[in-house]
Amino acid sequence: MHFYELNMQQKLSALGVGQKGVILAIEDEELVLKLMEMGFLPGEEVVVEQIAPLGDPISVMVAGYQVSLRISEADAIVLDNIS
Repeated sequence: MHFYELNMQQKLSALGVGQKGVILAIEDEELVLKLMEMGFLPGEEVVVEQIAPLGDPISVMVAGYQVSLRISEADAIVLDNIS
């Protein structure tokens, strides 16, 4: 396996301010519909805008909207192409 073949998947909850990624999947079946209605769709880019002083909630930009998420919700969102 070559370096460029490594899988760069990560959870949204692990990103820092200014980091972004592309949504691959939502792993929590109970949250799928709620998050998709909020614009968290596969292929959509997400950027972390702010993190509260105690780490929860976080504010992200997705589909042209700024959305606040609990860390438990962000932990269900799997991203790719992290930068």
